[in-house]
Amino acid sequence: MLPARFAPILFGFLLSGIMSCIVTLVAAIKNVGFSSQAVDAWLSAWLFGWPVAFCVVLVVAPMVRGFVNRLVKQG
Repeated sequence: MLPARFAPILFGFLLSGIMSCIVTLVAAIKNVGFSSQAVDAWLSAWLFGWPVAFCVVLVVAPMVRGFVNRLVKQG
């Protein structure tokens, strides 16, 4: 088990992995159709995109959280 202080980083890691996986798969299928090329294109794009997405999530998530907190009524 990881200490609780790592929760935001782990959340960002998993979220960026899942989202980049889905988005790159959809883009690969759109570009090359359902074929063996789609798997190669998807895997290549995902492995390139996931670290980028992870860094973006770590930077952007706190800003979005603050923006959302200003938009919602606190209970």
